[in-house]
Amino acid sequence: MDLFRRKTERPSIFRVSTAPFRLLPDFLIIGGMKCGTDSLYFNLIKHPNVHPAFIKETYFFCHYYHCGLEWYRSHFPLALWKKANRIMSRSFVTGEASPKYLFDMHVPKRVYQHLPRVRLIVLLRNPVDRAFSHYRMRARKGGDRLSFEKALENEEKRIQDDFLKRCENEHYSAKKYWVYSYKARGIYVDQLKRWNEYFKREDMLILNSEEFDADTEKVYYKVLEFLGLPLWRPRRFEKFNVAAGNLEMEKNTRKRLIEYFRPHNERLYEWLGYRFDWDR
Repeated sequence: MDLFRRKTERPSIFRVSTAPFRLLPDFLIIGGMKCGTDSLYFNLIKHPNVHPAFIKETYFFCHYYHCGLEWYRSHFPLALWKKANRIMSRSFVTGEASPKYLFDMHVPKRVYQHLPRVRLIVLLRNPVDRAFSHYRMRARKGGDRLSFEKALENEEKRIQDDFLKRCENEHYSAKKYWVYSYKARGIYVDQLKRWNEYFKREDMLILNSEEFDADTEKVYYKVLEFLGLPLWRPRRFEKFNVAAGNLEMEKNTRKRLIEYFRPHNERLYEWLGYRFDWDR
């Protein structure tokens, strides 16, 4: 199996037929988008006590919830395999990473209904850089023809209708809400509080993307400890899904975004009980 498969594919007939005998995840990397979830997940599944999902991003709880829990189970290892490994003293955990989970208002309740004891891992990146990285990805794929400045200026107008429809109807697809939410996704504190309504703070490991980039080994060990895994490190840490292109943010735009996010970051720091070095 290709361990580095990212996007949703249709599970094989064998996986679907054996779904009732498969595991549900022990952990979820729930976001945020463009915050390093690929690098964390693909380095984590190198660990001998971590078995990957069929694909990294199932997006079950936001996009494919209508497919049902058996469809979701088909993405994970057989329960019999876990029992066999436990007998040989080689127990393992399994999980997936769908970065849209953090942002969607309906996902926390859905996850709690099916996975009340799941461990949640969150990566948070400076929201200014996250917003621009998000825009660069959309522009590179032809999904946004506006300049970054115009996209920011028009964000509320572009996403408001889809946001309201998504609030009213949990099955509404809300494509514009997903695609153009450059600033909205960076207001992390409101998203985390929504998850905290269902999960205790100690069930959530909240990590700084900049720290993960600067000292990957240290943060990696935090994740292993959180998941109850033995200390181990891969031969080398790899970076995945690194943005390409030569677009650069204008200095005045950065200044405006820093001021925009400053009060939201302060609320985040108050909720966390510690600060990130984002506001300089």
